Amino acid sequence: MNMDTPSRIEELINSNPVMVFMKGNKLMPQCGFSNNVVQILTSLGIQFETFDVLSDSEIRQGIKEYSNWPTIPQVYLKGEFLGGSDILIEMYNSGELREKIEIALAS
Repeated sequence: MNMDTPSRIEELINSNPVMVFMKGNKLMPQCGFSNNVVQILTSLGIQFETFDVLSDSEIRQGIKEYSNWPTIPQVYLKGEFLGGSDILIEMYNSGELREKIEIALAS
């Protein structure tokens, strides 16, 4: 990983309350898992930013090392790593995701 990559990742995470590292962008997801995350966050009416890891191989590999999580997409809420598509689906279905996001964004 390039020495600047962790700093770039932290800047993205800290500059956006809800940050998604994904394949493609929120208007045009490039994989089904990324699309799942976009659909969930959109259905909750949450504003979020995305970073297309397909456009930057350093960030694509670096985010996996940063989070110690092997897959993409990855969702961060106020700097906290929430998880990927499967975890978001579970949290969404239980109602935990909406509650967690509302609390985080209100503080």
